[in-house]
Amino acid sequence: MAAEFMEVGVGRRPDENRTREERIRGLICEALEPQMVAIENDSARHAGHAGAREMAERGAGGETHYLMLVVSGAFRGAGRVQRQRLVHEILADEFRTGLHALSLTLRTPEEQASASAA
Repeated sequence: MAAEFMEVGVGRRPDENRTREERIRGLICEALEPQMVAIENDSARHAGHAGAREMAERGAGGETHYLMLVVSGAFRGAGRVQRQRLVHEILADEFRTGLHALSLTLRTPEEQASASAA
């Protein structure tokens, strides 16, 4: 996944003109205190998709589909579905305003260490 890696808390702007990616990163960092966040805008691959066309009509074109890797201790003890529900709850306002789909990889630091070692 070709994504921009950013240390937690670095590069966030307080203004309202942030991109959806910046808003997502801020919400995830605030709620989960992650060790790693990687976000890739995958919207271009879905430009002809019905959901993407609908979002473009609402003015949300180009910021509708994302790939995300989040590594956080907050995921310890939670199963895959619980982790995904938590992220969807954190991003509920983004879904209401044009976010259409997320492809999520959600790991604890220990799971990330195992995945990196493989």
